[in-house]
Amino acid sequence: MAPGKRPNSGAFLTNLRAPMPLRRKLRLLVSNNWLKLRRRSSCCGHPGEPGC
Repeated sequence: MAPGKRPNSGAFLTNLRAPMPLRRKLRLLVSNNWLKLRRRSSCCGHPGEPGC
């Protein structure tokens, strides 16, 4: 994601539809959002994963 560009809800939902087990999807969702909060960024650095 380009610097300064805000994520949109469409990309968020697309990332949640990724084919992977629900347990892994939830773990990635939490960990990627934690990274975004900790870094005070709009992207966790793992584009295409749930939560990014």
